Amino acid sequence: MRKTKTASIMVCAWSMGWMLVVSGILVGKAQAAKPNVVFLLTDDQRPDTIAAFGNAKIHTPTLDSLVKAGVSFPRAVCAYPLCYPSRAEILTGCIGFRTGVFPDYSNRLADNIPLWPEVMREAGYHTWYVGKWHTTGKPTTRGYESSLGLYMGGGGQWWKDHNDAWGHAVTGYRGWVFQTDDGKLFPEKGVGLTPDISSHFADAAIELIRRKTPEPFFLHVNFTAPHDPLFYPSGYEKKYPPADMEVPKNFLPTHPFDHGNQGGRDENLWPTPRTEQDVRNELSVYYALISHLDTQVGRIVAALKETSQWENTILIFASDHGLAIGSHGLRGKQNMYEHTINVPLIICGPGIPQNVRHPAQVYLRDLYPTVCEMSQIATSKTMDGRSLVGLWTGKTQAIHPYIFGYFRDSQRMVRGDRWKLIHYPQQQKYQLFDLFNDPLEMKDRAADADAKPELEKLRQVLLTWQQQVGDPLLKP
Repeated sequence: MRKTKTASIMVCAWSMGWMLVVSGILVGKAQAAKPNVVFLLTDDQRPDTIAAFGNAKIHTPTLDSLVKAGVSFPRAVCAYPLCYPSRAEILTGCIGFRTGVFPDYSNRLADNIPLWPEVMREAGYHTWYVGKWHTTGKPTTRGYESSLGLYMGGGGQWWKDHNDAWGHAVTGYRGWVFQTDDGKLFPEKGVGLTPDISSHFADAAIELIRRKTPEPFFLHVNFTAPHDPLFYPSGYEKKYPPADMEVPKNFLPTHPFDHGNQGGRDENLWPTPRTEQDVRNELSVYYALISHLDTQVGRIVAALKETSQWENTILIFASDHGLAIGSHGLRGKQNMYEHTINVPLIICGPGIPQNVRHPAQVYLRDLYPTVCEMSQIATSKTMDGRSLVGLWTGKTQAIHPYIFGYFRDSQRMVRGDRWKLIHYPQQQKYQLFDLFNDPLEMKDRAADADAKPELEKLRQVLLTWQQQVGDPLLKP
């Protein structure tokens, strides 16, 4: 009897041990099956610069294929249309008033917010960084394991003044240079923006992808294109003749009033009043840079497929904000119009439906919690961003009934499904647009009596939101 009982215990123990071994194997496989994440971010790219979104003039075959391969969001926004405030929201998943960057006089992130790469790394991901770094410190001090093709300031000793493709003085990226995490500089690759710089970023991304580590990776690639200064990439000089470029329908020679950045660097790149020729010249190079960028994205996608990692990779393509390029009489991005506050956003990967264009309003700061949910990583409940997964699984049709935008103390914006209100506090002025009937925002309805109920409703929605989030504009 004792032998039988002992034998039973041994069998049970053996079975439990085997189950634990099998369980461990399954857990290991589950961990290995966690998706890789490739996040590609461009700089200053208008939302209407992808052929698949209806632009018949531009050639973007890779981005078109990504649109077909995943979910795109035509109403995605950046909230704060300027480089490092927008990127701060992406890294923190938080509203601009909490990131530590607002109102953008400093690029120093708040110390008490867990950053996207930090959370991914703690969850067992390799975290790699490529490209433009426009935040305090370096990638390796902000949660990234290592960087390759890192591009930031530090090469001022080699800088020489020069002009862009159309003879404008270069005022952006002066002295920026490729470098390593420990500060070794590579001026031989160029100082400041160079015509083919996107290919260098793609080279670095591909090298990292080909490492094929057993652990999943989070690869963040920050391109500089199509930000100024604008230079034709090699072989693209004649791809978009200026005479063939279409001036935006909402082009104006000047903006009708000071929007809060009238004398800013971006607006001073062109003389005032603007001319249609200014726009055509700019679009010629701007489109060439985007097509060249498209080719580099294609190379990155090809590397994922060649290494058999494509099927288990979440790929996100977006831009930090849009740009005016003559629309509404503006050249730059510091404004609340659709061509600037909106951004291209495409997400594709395992479990994501194909060729879907979702009408929901979403923020760039939603990407952080979205990827974490897809990777089964817990995030802070205090995060302002919201996961987008429920949108393509059908659990919800909307996450943000209203979208809000802000720029320093000179602009605030609220947008619902149809109506959009822009407030200019310094000018004590409002603009109201009916986006259903006027998507290019060419008719301001703020003074129309029949639109007054919509104006008053959105004014209250905006004020309530400002009070809830502690907008510094309301502080005495």
